[in-house]
Amino acid sequence: MKLEENTSHKHDKVVKDKHSSFYQRQYEDDFVSKWDDLIDWDGRTKGEGDFFVKTLKERNAKKVLDAATGTGYHSVRLLNNGFEVHSVDGKDNMLERAFFNARRRDLILRTIHCDWRDLTHDIHETYDAVICLGNSFTHLFEEKDRRKVLAEFYSILGPQGVLILDQRNYDTILDQGYSNKHEYYYVGDSVKAEPESISDDLVRFRYEFDDNTVHHLNMYPLRKEYTRSLIKEAGFPTVKTFGDFQETYKQEEPDFFIHVAEKNY
Repeated sequence: MKLEENTSHKHDKVVKDKHSSFYQRQYEDDFVSKWDDLIDWDGRTKGEGDFFVKTLKERNAKKVLDAATGTGYHSVRLLNNGFEVHSVDGKDNMLERAFFNARRRDLILRTIHCDWRDLTHDIHETYDAVICLGNSFTHLFEEKDRRKVLAEFYSILGPQGVLILDQRNYDTILDQGYSNKHEYYYVGDSVKAEPESISDDLVRFRYEFDDNTVHHLNMYPLRKEYTRSLIKEAGFPTVKTFGDFQETYKQEEPDFFIHVAEKNY
């Protein structure tokens, strides 16, 4: 009986864990090995088209830092489109998977294992662009960490630098409940992904794969205008927000928001 109580207590703690570093415990090797099934690289390419490539080229970006690179999808796409890319992640198993995915496509990733709350400790270069995609920013539960990460992004960007950061449409999830068109981001049809619980300070996603394994991720539900204000307060004077890669949209319709912030007007 005592063992059951301890197990239950441990489970409750995991469910309620709201620390910025908790994601590192959630991305276990088995979960990472299945991550590409969730993304579906071909489906994602079809959904997003050339949005990021076009956005970066329009701003004359050549050297890009892919923060929170995950299994390397966007790093590979940008390399294939002529960009110089450095790929960062706080999980070494993600970087190993990203490197493997690139090698399968005859590419070599330059990977950097570091906490992106402290990029300038390990990175001493400047970039034309920083991308932080895949809803990664919502792993940060403390506002001080969000501000620190944005300050790090700002500091490693050149004078004409651009930051591209995305997030789920948590406004709609919080106000109306969860729905997903599965057209743009996590489009793998062998994975069932949906929130297990929703509150103002924690959305816990449950991922069930076709082999019946289940994994979870705890995320902070960032509202769109709050994220935009944080980016501006970090020093970016202009922030343009797209909904599912569209410039015009109704607030409740997009599954994801993409913020494009420029360092100069």
